[in-house]
Amino acid sequence: MLEIPESYVLANQLNNTIKGKTISYVQANQSPHSFAWYHGKPEDYDDLLSGKTIGNSNPISGMLEIEVEDCRIVIGEGVTPRYYDDLKKVPKKHQLYLVFDDNTALVCTIQMYGGLWAFHDGEFDNMYYFGAKTKPSPLSDKFDREYFRSLRIEGTDKLSAKAFLATEQRIPGLGNGVLQDILFLSGIHPKRKMMAISDDEYNILFDTIKDTLRKMADQGGRDTEKDLFGNPGGYITYLSKKTAFTPCVNCGYELHKGNYMGGTIYYCEHCQS
Repeated sequence: MLEIPESYVLANQLNNTIKGKTISYVQANQSPHSFAWYHGKPEDYDDLLSGKTIGNSNPISGMLEIEVEDCRIVIGEGVTPRYYDDLKKVPKKHQLYLVFDDNTALVCTIQMYGGLWAFHDGEFDNMYYFGAKTKPSPLSDKFDREYFRSLRIEGTDKLSAKAFLATEQRIPGLGNGVLQDILFLSGIHPKRKMMAISDDEYNILFDTIKDTLRKMADQGGRDTEKDLFGNPGGYITYLSKKTAFTPCVNCGYELHKGNYMGGTIYYCEHCQS
């Protein structure tokens, strides 16, 4: 899943591969998917985008925004984008296929769900996109200690640490994937209520968010996710599907896996309370 680090990595890779190229052909919804979301009719994407030149690609929290002259392409969190310099290697099934004037391509596929929105700039009113664009990313200086304190408002003390970090678009792009290491390194159990977290612990949580997400981004994303070329990220996760039931690096006890709030959590019962 695209989260803050992967969005950052993919945007940089897109800027190094497709920026300046002209779109020669677009195919959207070639392989229909019940949970693939488009803006307007996907069959109109070719008329909308063909003949236009790719500009900057920007990380928007857990989304990617690609500038295409007066248009935008926004790739949502459940989408896997891949770059191909050989059209013969393009998979037969895909949800968005962009061919460029030099016979290279960007191909986007969806497994569970995801948005692939193309539109004229200013025409898209999706609340998640708007929130992602208007709220500061933890990778930016605007996401400072004062801003993080402002998130702790009336009612949030009743939330668990996981719910506080990953729901209500409180911190767009910080999802169930990256929060595992953030909470582990903060010593906070995912189910722990925010009311039980002291001011000192909240400050530690802020520092850990900033430091961990920066490391994930700078190291090419998490080792559980893949980049634009299908390579895994270089950040080695402490808690993920790769480490479940292995010894904790801190205490040596077995790491646990559980279900909580509709998703999987990983934790060490000795190092997190």
